Amino acid sequence: MKNKYDDIIGLPHHVSSVHPQMAWSDRAAQFSPFAALTGYEKVIQETGRVTYEKIELDDDARSILDEKLRMLLAQKGGSPKAAITFFQPDAKKEGGAYLTVTGLVKKIDPYDRTLVMKEGKRIPLDDIIQVEAEPSLPGTRFETNFR
Repeated sequence: MKNKYDDIIGLPHHVSSVHPQMAWSDRAAQFSPFAALTGYEKVIQETGRVTYEKIELDDDARSILDEKLRMLLAQKGGSPKAAITFFQPDAKKEGGAYLTVTGLVKKIDPYDRTLVMKEGKRIPLDDIIQVEAEPSLPGTRFETNFR
């Protein structure tokens, strides 16, 4: 049985007298992977990132939530502590995320239609879906959950 390369199989490896030999590390670099599409990995990650649709409360649920906020701010003793869950729109794609901020509630700004936390965070009233007051205060444990 005769193979195609039998005549050259036993010859010594050619070494050029004109060109220097390439270092093994440089030779290996020729075959290493590269990013043919710059930024493609980031696009794939962004596409895979999950966002949620904003929950639209009906009129009854909105009025209950408004009453809970009013009761929260009417408490004696200054700024009550509460956990506020709200929708934050995504800056890069449709939808957003639901976040919960816990802290002292300072006031409701009627002109901006925002709830202002003592730490300075401003939450749009139309994006709030749940309010939970600190349970340690007597008579303040309430919750609205519309998920």
